[in-house]
Amino acid sequence: MGTADDREPAGASERLTLKVLSDADLDAIHAETLKVLEETGVFVEDDEALDIFADGGARVDREARMVRLPGELVEAAIAASPHDAGGPVTFSNFDEGVMYVDPRSGERREPRKADAADAALLVDALPNIDSYGAAVRPTDVPTATAAVHGCEAALLRTTKHVGSEATSGWEVRVCAELGACITGSLDALRDDPVVGFGTCPVSPLKLPRDATEVIVECSRLGLPDCILSMAMAGGSSPITLAGTLVMHNAEVLAGIALAQLTERGSPVTYGSSTTAMDLRFAAASVGSPEMALIGAAVAQLAKQYRLPSCIAGA
Repeated sequence: MGTADDREPAGASERLTLKVLSDADLDAIHAETLKVLEETGVFVEDDEALDIFADGGARVDREARMVRLPGELVEAAIAASPHDAGGPVTFSNFDEGVMYVDPRSGERREPRKADAADAALLVDALPNIDSYGAAVRPTDVPTATAAVHGCEAALLRTTKHVGSEATSGWEVRVCAELGACITGSLDALRDDPVVGFGTCPVSPLKLPRDATEVIVECSRLGLPDCILSMAMAGGSSPITLAGTLVMHNAEVLAGIALAQLTERGSPVTYGSSTTAMDLRFAAASVGSPEMALIGAAVAQLAKQYRLPSCIAGA
């Protein structure tokens, strides 16, 4: 975990920082996270992921599909993940919209493949947006290949990094092949990942099949994967922000452990779109003060682990 003396890189005091957690808070959240992962565990839906966890030293209850991770396994996974090089903060658009307002007609409708292309072109023209996230999922193509169609449309309309919303190992492979068409080969894609991937656990403490397929395939291909929890305090996670941070951390670290057990050294990003639940509508309160606090705390956790982070929401 490191000591208080070595947690801040040289020159860190010269940058704008927001600290909502003390060093003691960070240590407490980490310790409670390890306790949750070792004693409660996570539900894992897919058999292949269960095999990988079992081979890596986790305790696997195959009947209940529960995986319990020893603390040393989790910390080894953190250590095996490529460390954040401390680059600049970058920005991306939010994803993945389920409805679209046509800028030409004003019609509110389901998104199409052409809309994904237009969104990518817009992001390409905006100097303050550094990468494109799948803004919409096309509905005028087969559902099973929608992420592939969206990825293709974006790659053809922007020179910036494209984030794919692949939800299966097959979609990861096909989107990677599209990226390789630009870079020249899959080996070149690893050095210049013009396509990236992301996946979400399901709160509380579940790794569904789509998430584990994406994590495993990204690791095998050596491509970056953002593992992003979307817990809601008071809904799918504890009402307290401290309790939510522990559960969020457990979900993300379980995904990172799966990535590193699949292929040691796999590039991963620590992600968050965790917030509080709006009790009036039983919906995620994106843009709330609680989300800002959680986002700042999550960034500190990622920094503590020396991992790159992606914080969603505004």
